[in-house]
Amino acid sequence: MWPYHPDLLVRPVPRYTSFPTAAEFGPGVGSAEQAEAIGEVQEPLSLYLHIPFCEQICWYCGCNTGAANKAQRLTSYLDALGSEIDLVASMMPDDVGIARISFGGGSPNAIPPLSFVRLLDRTSTAFGASAPVLSVELDPRGFTPEWASVLGATGVTNVSLGVQTFEDAIQHRIGRIQPARLIDSTVQQLRGVGVRSINFDLMYGLPGQTMGDLEATLAHSIGLAPERIALFGYAHVPHILPRQRRIDDSALPDQALRFAMAEHGYDQLTAAGYVPIGFDHFALPHDPMAKAAAAGELRRNFQGFTDDPAERLIGMGASAISCFPDRIVQNEKNAGRYRMRLSQGQLTGTHGIMRSRDDRERALVIEDILCGRSADLSMVLETPGAAEGLLPFIDRDLVRLDGMLLSPVDATRPYARTIAALFDPYRVDAARRFSSAV
Repeated sequence: MWPYHPDLLVRPVPRYTSFPTAAEFGPGVGSAEQAEAIGEVQEPLSLYLHIPFCEQICWYCGCNTGAANKAQRLTSYLDALGSEIDLVASMMPDDVGIARISFGGGSPNAIPPLSFVRLLDRTSTAFGASAPVLSVELDPRGFTPEWASVLGATGVTNVSLGVQTFEDAIQHRIGRIQPARLIDSTVQQLRGVGVRSINFDLMYGLPGQTMGDLEATLAHSIGLAPERIALFGYAHVPHILPRQRRIDDSALPDQALRFAMAEHGYDQLTAAGYVPIGFDHFALPHDPMAKAAAAGELRRNFQGFTDDPAERLIGMGASAISCFPDRIVQNEKNAGRYRMRLSQGQLTGTHGIMRSRDDRERALVIEDILCGRSADLSMVLETPGAAEGLLPFIDRDLVRLDGMLLSPVDATRPYARTIAALFDPYRVDAARRFSSAV
């Protein structure tokens, strides 16, 4: 059993998909710094394309997305995205290979299948990407046989499905109604066209959700055998995401039940043969992510835990984030202003941060902690309050410190984000920006 220490989980902390986090981004880093990094980019390199549209907007969602209810809006956005693809590719050094191309959102399948084919072809041609790993996030509610055919024809191998829960009553409470048969059919079609790595995004801590509800959702998921499962704790932050005000917060599970749900999810999935990945992901042993974790090569970036080894990720699309060793740059979030800048032949980076040597050293420590590896604290232990902050975790056998080497134990997992935050000097008083650690 995971030992439950609520006093160590009180402080909301980031999910650390980057360090420094987006909370530290400012206007001092923008298109000029973006252009410089693109002009000097090296391999390995991955690309991310953001589609900020959904056919239906879920109440819980924290993504930068809007309703795909106007064809002209989609067409204008895709034209601008195509211009950005051409512009970025023209600025890069010659012969930089592209390892992966990922499409996220929103929901990439909010656009027509033919538009996706054209977008992928334009990207592959512009960047000279001959055989990249292709990943796509999908909303099962908008998945069609035409989309299945397109994914098979274009060689997409990795797909992530937003499932969240199979329980009808909870789906109504979060504004995401999708019958189980729809998920079953989607998985069957994806298997039929050769998709070999399917991920389910699932959630615990949802309004009115019981342990039995979670167990049933996990059992149904296990029966469909997705290669990967991400089991997220729902983050209720209506002061940041107004759409969450539609959710009845009086029905949300308390922290003790959330903790128990996370533990039960771990137990049920590992008993079914899934390998735990980081603090909230799971993968079947043959999946590349499980192999990366076993080899100590698991990474964490803006897409979560990944087996992608690239240290450079160029994001394209409104709000997309590009990450380089010495800087992080985020594109203009507003789709209208994003299109305007590209119509003038300009890159769209508007916010970001330059990463100092200290930032990069801390990023490695935080990534090691979150990925379940031993972390060398020799360069960061002098963080104000870090040594003292570690003591209760060490005293309660939640982590082990041998000299300067911090090593995880079986009980570290639910406390990983809180432990990582001890080495983040930017975390002073930003509790309202972040979610519960479990």
